[in-house]
Amino acid sequence: MRFSLLVLVVAGILISSLALARHYEPDIEPTVSASPWNSSAVNHSPYSIADGVPVAAIGIAGYALLGLLAFYHRRELTAVGSLFGLGYALYLTNIEAHILEMWCVYCVVSLVLITVIVFLAFGDLLTHRGPVNS
Repeated sequence: MRFSLLVLVVAGILISSLALARHYEPDIEPTVSASPWNSSAVNHSPYSIADGVPVAAIGIAGYALLGLLAFYHRRELTAVGSLFGLGYALYLTNIEAHILEMWCVYCVVSLVLITVIVFLAFGDLLTHRGPVNS
């Protein structure tokens, strides 16, 4: 399971890097279109920055931290950290759905990745627990 976690972490870093690149590119997609998918507008919105740091950079750091924790067999911290990542991703998804009313492809892919990481991390944690003493 650790290998699968690490592969998903690398995918998360790559997708967050693409979102970060989009954040620093000029806004090339029109903000008004028939499609609800507009990664450029989402990555240029005021919600794409948290305390002066691009959310995509936070994603890169978060995925890297999860990768280190998984690599060093810190199962409990990997599981808890991934849960925090999922919570933050769901918070951002709520902003996309209800405030911005548009979606970023990179963000949705990242949400799927962190969701799978959570399941794998908790599965890894549960399968490597010792017997419970009564």
